[in-house]
Amino acid sequence: MPYTAEISRTNPSCFLFLIDQSGSMQEPFGTSDGASGGKTKAESLADAINRLLQNLVIKCAKSDGIRDYYHVGVIGYGGTGVGPAFGGALKDKEMVPVNEIANNPTRVEQRVKKIDDGAGGLVEQKIKFPIWFDAKGEGGTPMCTAFITATKLLTKWLAEHPNCFPPIVINISDGESSDMDPYQAATDLMSLSSTDGEVLLFNLHLSSSSEKPIEYPNDDEKLPDDFSKLLFSMSSVLPEYMQKMLSAEGVPVTFATRGFVFNADLVSVIRFLDIGTRPANLR
Repeated sequence: MPYTAEISRTNPSCFLFLIDQSGSMQEPFGTSDGASGGKTKAESLADAINRLLQNLVIKCAKSDGIRDYYHVGVIGYGGTGVGPAFGGALKDKEMVPVNEIANNPTRVEQRVKKIDDGAGGLVEQKIKFPIWFDAKGEGGTPMCTAFITATKLLTKWLAEHPNCFPPIVINISDGESSDMDPYQAATDLMSLSSTDGEVLLFNLHLSSSSEKPIEYPNDDEKLPDDFSKLLFSMSSVLPEYMQKMLSAEGVPVTFATRGFVFNADLVSVIRFLDIGTRPANLR
């Protein structure tokens, strides 16, 4: 069965994030409960991506140092074009091993986190929060060009890692493509493969309303418009190990369940990123 290749230092896999940086990302999440904390979608997403990068570093940390189980890329697309979105020493780099991420945050901020005080209350604790990716939002949404860029990047990466666990691409956007219809470009991206299976493309549509998200659908019947149905059609069916993860968390899944969430709030974003980047066969 596909998607069973072992992930190791000699046979790494990769994650590629395609991040909408259009002007509408400066709007707040459309939540009625204040879950976004007053932050814009761009700021909340930047926090989620930076936390994810930190967690990937922790997953790859062993007694002998950071093991390069993964290579990671963050590509932004918006009014200033399409290109690498890391900052600092990683600026302009399309794909880097986890070790480079661990050693090159743009900066480390001090933040406040609320934790259980053991007596039923909460206390504030200061924590260090590394930053690799900053919030940004202006102009249009060149999603099609982002998929074309991802295809070029992963074609090269797969030529160097032909037997890898297939790359996982996570596209996060709050609006429709402003350059061209992205369907063919997304299909071309999903047709790339290693010996272990085709590239996985998951799509996350960010909330602009207070309606409940539609998570991991099996079909497009309940999706409200042509755009959401397009994103669904451009999303990969979840491999079996991800189906089992979701099932264990009480999410109903079938063999047709796709890696897609429509109208996601911040809670959905964080869970989606967590499920999409959990290791399959890490050694």
